[in-house]
Amino acid sequence: MLRDFKPTENKSKLINRRMFMLTTAKLAIFFVVIARLFYLQISENIKYRSLSERNRLSEWKLPPQRGVIEDFFGNKIASNTRVFQLHMMPENVPNIEILFFRLSKLINFDKRDRIRLLKKIKNRKPWEPIVISDNLTWSEFSKLNIFLHEIEGIEPVVGVARNYPENGSFSHLIGYVSDVSQVDLENSKFLRSIHVPGLKTGKIGLEKSLNNSIVGKPGFQRYEVNAYGKRIKEVKFIEGTAGQNFKITIDSEVQDLATKLLIGKSGSICVMDIYTGDIVAMVSSPTFDANKFVHGISNLEWKKLISDTNKPLINKAIAGVYPPGSTIKPIVALSALENDVISPNLTVQCRGEIELYGHKYHCWKEKGHKFIKLREAIKQSCDIYFYEVAKRLGVNRLAATAKKFGLGEKALDVLNEERLGLVPTTKWKLDNIGKGWVIGETMLAGIGQGFFQSTPIQLCLMMARLSNGGYKVMPRIIHDAYTLEPIIATWRKEFSKKHNEIDSNTEPNSDDFTNNNLQKLYRNPENIKFVLDALYGATNEPMGTSYGSRYIENKYMFAGKTGTSQIRTITQEERELKLKNKDLPYEKRDHALFTAFAPYKQPRYALSVVIEHGGTGSSGAAPIAKKLIKKVIDRHQFRKEQQEDLYQEI
Repeated sequence: MLRDFKPTENKSKLINRRMFMLTTAKLAIFFVVIARLFYLQISENIKYRSLSERNRLSEWKLPPQRGVIEDFFGNKIASNTRVFQLHMMPENVPNIEILFFRLSKLINFDKRDRIRLLKKIKNRKPWEPIVISDNLTWSEFSKLNIFLHEIEGIEPVVGVARNYPENGSFSHLIGYVSDVSQVDLENSKFLRSIHVPGLKTGKIGLEKSLNNSIVGKPGFQRYEVNAYGKRIKEVKFIEGTAGQNFKITIDSEVQDLATKLLIGKSGSICVMDIYTGDIVAMVSSPTFDANKFVHGISNLEWKKLISDTNKPLINKAIAGVYPPGSTIKPIVALSALENDVISPNLTVQCRGEIELYGHKYHCWKEKGHKFIKLREAIKQSCDIYFYEVAKRLGVNRLAATAKKFGLGEKALDVLNEERLGLVPTTKWKLDNIGKGWVIGETMLAGIGQGFFQSTPIQLCLMMARLSNGGYKVMPRIIHDAYTLEPIIATWRKEFSKKHNEIDSNTEPNSDDFTNNNLQKLYRNPENIKFVLDALYGATNEPMGTSYGSRYIENKYMFAGKTGTSQIRTITQEERELKLKNKDLPYEKRDHALFTAFAPYKQPRYALSVVIEHGGTGSSGAAPIAKKLIKKVIDRHQFRKEQQEDLYQEI
C-alpha cells in the first residue's frame, strides 16, 4: 500500500507547485498590465493626450508683420505686401526624396532648390521649421492646398513680405530685410525668442538698427485635420502683434530728385535743417534694389554687386570717407580768427607755389592770386593763403575747432554703418604711426588734405553749425515731435534774445541749451558772420569758385564752398603737361565736393554734395547742389504746413 501511495503523493505535489507557479505568473502579468495601464492613463496622460491632439490638430506659427516706415509726409517707404509661402517641418517628413519629387510636380522646384534645402536641413534641428518657398504664385499655392493630404510635413502659409521703392532712393538709408540666418540666431537672444518660419530680420540701415522694435510678435493658426492630415476646419487663430511704425524726417520728393541727379555718378548728397537737425535727404549712389534681397538674391546678382568698383552696397553718405579738400577752409579761417592767430586783414602773396624745406606746395591757380586777404582767399579758395594760416594756427587748434563743428565723430546714433572719419593731431600721428608731426603736414591739413578724412554727413553738419550762427545741432532721422518741440522752443528763446524782444541782460537758462543740444561753438559771433559773408562771396560774386552756379532771385540765393579732393600726388611731369581731370583715367581723377546753406538771408537748410572722381567742386558738385536747393526751398512751405504747431517761422 505504501508503494502505491508515494507516486500519487508526489504527483499531487508536482501539480500543486505548477498551479502555484502558474497562478504567480498570472498575477505578475495582471499587475504588469495594471501598472502599464496606470502609467499610460494616469502618469503619461498629458503626453499621450497631446500626441492624440497632435494627430487631430495641426498648429503652425506665423511670422509677425513688420512695422511700416513712412517719410515726413506720411508716404510709405517700407511697407508690407501679401505673399504665399510654403513651410516644412523636417521631423514630420517620412521620406524627403518623395517630398521633393512631389513638390517638383506642383511648384517651381528644381535641383538647385533641392540642394539649398538639404543644406538647410543639415544645419537645423529636426524640429526647427524651414521655409521651402516664400514667394509662391497663387496657382502654386492653390495646388498645394488641394494635394496637401498627400504630402506630409508641409504647410502652405499666407504671409507678408517687405516692399521698398523700386528706384532704390531709400535702399541705403532704410536698408533691407532677409531670412534669419544661423549667425543671426546665435548673436541675438531676441531673435531666438521669437523665431518662426519665414521670419525676416533687418540686415543694414534702419531695418537693422530698429529691428527689435519694428519686427513685432508672431501669431499662430490651429486646424483640425483628418487621418490623412487634410484640414477640416480652423479651430483657433491668434494674430501676431505688428511691429512699431516709424516716421522719418526724409522728404521723398527731395530724396527722389537727389537720386536722379546722381544717376551715372558715384557719390552722395545730404540735406539737413540747420535748426531742428532733420535730415531732409540722404542719398548714396550707385544704389540697388532692396526688394531683391527680401526673397533671396541670386548668386549672379550678388556677385555683380560686390564686384562693382563703385561699391553700390556702401552707404557713402555715412560710410564713405574722403579728404574734405577746400570745403574745410571756412573752418580753418574761423579757427584762426577765434584763436587770434590772424585778422581778416592779413595779406599774403600768392605766386602759385611756395617752397618749404626743398618741397614745393602748389595753389590750384597756376599763376597765383597775387596779394590777397582772408575774405578773398575764402572766396577764391587760395591754397597758398591757407598754407600760411595753417602754419600759424597749428594742427591741434585746427583739430579742436573741426571737432566742434562735427568732423571726426559720428553724426548719427541710429545707423550702425556710420564711420568716424579722421581729424588728425600730433598725438594721433605719434600713437598710430609712431612718427612725429612735421610742418608740411600742417600745411596740407589747412587745405583739407593729408590725413584728414570726413564723411558727407559730417560736411553737411559742419555747414549746418556754421550757418545757424555757430550753435551745436545734432542730425535726426527718426521724427519725434515730442523731442523736437523743446528744441524749437529753445531756438525761439535765443532768437528773441538776439532781437531784443526780451531783456538783453537776461541769458537763456544754460540747462535749456545743454538738454537740447543747443550750445555755442564760438567765442566771437563776428567771426561766424565774417566767414558766412565770405561764403556769400564765393557763390554770388565774380571770381567766386561757385559763381557759375548762383541764383539771382533772393528766394533761392545760397552760399557755399567748393572743394577738390586729391586722391593721389600730382607729379611734376603731369604739372608740366597741364593735364586736366578729364584727361586722366576715371580712377585717378579728383573727387568733387560742395557744401552750402540756403537761403542766404534767412538760412534754413545745409547740404553737402560729394562726387567721386568728379573733377573740381565748381564743375562737378556745385551745379548739382543748385538744382537740389531750389527743390528744397520750394518744399519748405509744405514742410511747415505738415506740422504747423511746431514748424513756425523761427
